[in-house]
Amino acid sequence: MSAASKRRVQAQPGWVLHTWPWRETSLIAEVLTCEQGRLSLVAKGARRPTSPLRGQLMAFQPLLLSWHGAGELKTLTLAAWQGGLPRLGGEALLCGYYLNELILKLTAREDPHPGLFSAYGAALAELATEHSAAPALRRFELALLTELGYAPVLEREGGAQGAPVRADGQYVYLAEHGPAPAGDEHPPERTRLHGQTLLDMAHGDFSRPRTLAQAKTLLRELIEPHLHGKMLTTRRIFQETIVRPPRAAASHGEQT
Repeated sequence: MSAASKRRVQAQPGWVLHTWPWRETSLIAEVLTCEQGRLSLVAKGARRPTSPLRGQLMAFQPLLLSWHGAGELKTLTLAAWQGGLPRLGGEALLCGYYLNELILKLTAREDPHPGLFSAYGAALAELATEHSAAPALRRFELALLTELGYAPVLEREGGAQGAPVRADGQYVYLAEHGPAPAGDEHPPERTRLHGQTLLDMAHGDFSRPRTLAQAKTLLRELIEPHLHGKMLTTRRIFQETIVRPPRAAASHGEQT
């Protein structure tokens, strides 16, 4: 590929993760693309009423994006809506922002992850059509960890060469080694996991309520170290600004 072709990219599938104003009439868009990874694009004049880019940079909608530039901040030249995905609303909308925040905080720019791109599109489709958002979030979190090289060991004790996890077993998860049979040597505050939970997670099956609840706890523990102590804004919004009766709030909090 020539230097000139590297500087100009045409009609790449992408998703907008975040936008913010830039100068008087422009926007900067943080986007996720399949072949180029996460990018920062400046949409010059996008806030002008007559701009063809105005209204096109919508989150959670499939786009075709074109841009040019060799630096960290590239110039967007086209954003064409591809349609086909219902708009998110309510709880699903906040869950979508949670996915975006994970990508923004945990991925590097211009580091392609086609598997993550596919997982993101699948998660948005689930959020737009399914009654419960939690299974979609758990599947995406697993895909994200896997794409970043932190795939959890779920089917064998102590790593790839260990004994198979038993569905009726009780385990703790050791970040350095994977599942270990739960015993008295493990502090009581360490999360206990059913073997069936680990096996269900390995197969992407979150149909059991216990699996869904325990998977949320485990995945949060596995993601937290990579956030370096920073709390996710979307998680704080769930906890602090959504006022519901106690039982409903507990159910709502299951998502992120």
